[in-house]
Amino acid sequence: MRRVRPPLTTIAREWGRIGCVGFGGPPAHIALLRELCVERRGWIVAGDFEDAIAAVNLLPGPASTQLAVWCGHRLRGRAGALVAGVCFIVPGLIAILALAAAFLADDPPRWLRGAGAGAGAAVAAVAVRAGLDLIAPSWARAADRRAPLITYILIGAAAAATLGPYLVLVLLACGLLSLLLTRRPGRDALTSLSPPALIAMAAGATGGLAALCWTALKVGALSYGGGFVIIPLMQADAVGTHHWMTDTQFLNAVALGQVTPGPVVHTVAAVGYAVAGVGGGLLAALVAFSPSFLFVIGGAARFDALLRDPRARAFIDGAAPAALGAILGSAIPLAAALQERWQVALLGVAAVALLTKRLGVVATLVGAGAVGVVAALSGAPLP
Repeated sequence: MRRVRPPLTTIAREWGRIGCVGFGGPPAHIALLRELCVERRGWIVAGDFEDAIAAVNLLPGPASTQLAVWCGHRLRGRAGALVAGVCFIVPGLIAILALAAAFLADDPPRWLRGAGAGAGAAVAAVAVRAGLDLIAPSWARAADRRAPLITYILIGAAAAATLGPYLVLVLLACGLLSLLLTRRPGRDALTSLSPPALIAMAAGATGGLAALCWTALKVGALSYGGGFVIIPLMQADAVGTHHWMTDTQFLNAVALGQVTPGPVVHTVAAVGYAVAGVGGGLLAALVAFSPSFLFVIGGAARFDALLRDPRARAFIDGAAPAALGAILGSAIPLAAALQERWQVALLGVAAVALLTKRLGVVATLVGAGAVGVVAALSGAPLP
């Protein structure tokens, strides 16, 4: 089959369109990419596309972003990867920086504060919904190994609820434990992730832009299981360790990351904005998304080998369920950050809407924001 090479301008236009309309997280992004590249244009055969989905799910970081970069790389090499990735990311990045400027202003109008308080109140329920949705397929596939799956999920949940910035070490440790239990690898398999190396990485930076870059790097390079696992990682750094944001501002940032198009990782740009304005937001996004480009551009030709590598599979068998558990565990500090009784009540309503009625995440957050506006204009106390 002769490979089609669309012009870079076409890639920029089509991936930019997906970046503008890609509400709903990774499932929506993957569906849009498949509809474009496989069904409508026939640029990529279905089997190759499915293999790419499996491969990016073995990599840490935002899977839908990596898939967008891979599709561009498949069509036009490195130039296509860069154009596709940038055009997929930029629309949502612009949107979240504009909204962050409004929500993180020194004195936002009362109705805007209410909207943020309302949407932020629903975020813990969104975390539970995201975790359960991601755990379901893993549970179905693991009929013969559910005991270790449950163990890793519980470890990740406990770590997200209690350990704050050390969560990333727990995720890596679960991956290494799974690797050790599956087989005895050679010394070289563990050298790059030895405990001393992990401790040095965890020390990271102590403040300012260096600390922001370390937080963004963890978000982009060390998170498994989907975009929402970045929430407990960022909350520990942004609120607990460095005090860049208040609990309320962080909840607002998470809500913004959910209601804007594109990957949830955009939330890190709101954190960067709180640290150093637009420049900080752009820096955080650059650091967080860079690993996706490096992983795909450097390894796209070896995706088949990655899928067959038992060591990679064994590591992910531990790290990925721990990350899914961390998503569930993140609901505890997110709920604990709520300050007003009406927010707690709104969280309960959002949980029913998301978990029982299966209402969409974006619709739930927008509705919760509208309730917050009404509460603010009615004189209800705001956090």
